[in-house]
Amino acid sequence: QVQVIESGGGLVQAGGSLTLSCASSGRTFISYAMGWFRQAPGKEREFVAGITWSGGRTSYVDSVKGRFTISRDNAKNTVYLQMNSLKPEDTAVYSCAAQYSVSSTIRRSVNAYAYWGQGTQVTVSS
Repeated sequence: QVQVIESGGGLVQAGGSLTLSCASSGRTFISYAMGWFRQAPGKEREFVAGITWSGGRTSYVDSVKGRFTISRDNAKNTVYLQMNSLKPEDTAVYSCAAQYSVSSTIRRSVNAYAYWGQGTQVTVSS
């Protein structure tokens, strides 16, 4: 049984910070990477950040570079997304998933991921 559970979302003022957590169980440890995605109303789900199992490589969408930091604690089987300098444009449902596709890079396509969590709402007010 593979389970992914996100937490840490909420309502914050623009410029504020939130830390999201993605706790997983099952065989997510055999995945190449874990990724965070987000989906705003009327928008397609987009890749936000990813990290390899070893933590040696990370990837970010341009719009969050310098503001968001992805990290992981394999002992706790948890991936984190530290979000600073939040903007109203960051408002979305954030989901975590495991990349199982064999690759030398962190994938950005949703098709490369499986075992999605239920998502956690992040709302940034102006």
